[in-house]
Amino acid sequence: MGNVGAKEVPVLLSPDGRRIDGRKLDELREIRIRAGALHQADGSAFVEWGANKVMAAVYGPREVHPRHLQQNDKAVIQCRYNMAAFSVDERKRPGLDRRSQEISKVIAEAFESVVFAEEYPRTSIDIYIEVLQANAGTRCAGLVAASVALADAGIPMVDLLPAVAVGKIGGAIALDLKKEEDNFGEADLPMALVPQSGRLVLLQMEGHMTEAELAESLDLGVKGCRDIYEKMKQALRERYALRPSDRGAA
Repeated sequence: MGNVGAKEVPVLLSPDGRRIDGRKLDELREIRIRAGALHQADGSAFVEWGANKVMAAVYGPREVHPRHLQQNDKAVIQCRYNMAAFSVDERKRPGLDRRSQEISKVIAEAFESVVFAEEYPRTSIDIYIEVLQANAGTRCAGLVAASVALADAGIPMVDLLPAVAVGKIGGAIALDLKKEEDNFGEADLPMALVPQSGRLVLLQMEGHMTEAELAESLDLGVKGCRDIYEKMKQALRERYALRPSDRGAA
């Protein structure tokens, strides 16, 4: 009776090193990025990453709300990350929970390190990230979508911020975990970096890795971020290759 209701642990890695969806350990899920998906926002992006579907919208620079957050020497960067109640299979209460608030704070801090906020004193740059469908790695997908949305809004930054999660499954280091790997793997390491310098602006970990496994994970994550970076730039190229009259309908 002790096993009633217990989840069966899937085999995450085949004998030939293939994952449950057929990917190699160093292979990303399919990623599609569309810049300018919302014409009413100052900047926006829609990201489909595996089974994840994430929308980001940017408004500003604009008046700060609440007013007491205003800073005289730079813009305030505010982020609201939210998972829609229908984004996951299990029941989720609508609204911001503790996890969403923590991710909102982490993403805002990541962008504070790359946005030239001092160019817009006494204003707010507001980032909204809505997860419409979730399948692991949503904070990384949200950060990628927000970064493209900021660029679409014309907000000056040091660079775009690609992000990806690396994890440990079946004792092996793997890039870009999907839901089953995230749920039943041994570790998860989301990260984001500035591509030109390699400077990490987000690094978190759940689970356990040895020092050697952490070094391997960071190397694999940097490679994954650089591949995603190219997809982000391509999305912006496609957006601004359109005629100006087409952009509102894009």
